[in-house]
Amino acid sequence: MKKNEIKKLSKDEILKNIEKLKKDLFNFRFQKMNSQITNPAKIGETRKTIARLNTILKGKINA
Repeated sequence: MKKNEIKKLSKDEILKNIEKLKKDLFNFRFQKMNSQITNPAKIGETRKTIARLNTILKGKINA
């Protein structure tokens, strides 16, 4: 997700996306352990997206 897309989301949508991405990250870790993951870069990308969402969410809460 791009920064522009994230800024357009509401607080509830951001929270839902964070939960979904955390579940995906959990599954990616299991796939990595079993050598079933097709694109290992997805793990880092997912972690960065979660961090972006958290940053924007904190900004919206404080504003």
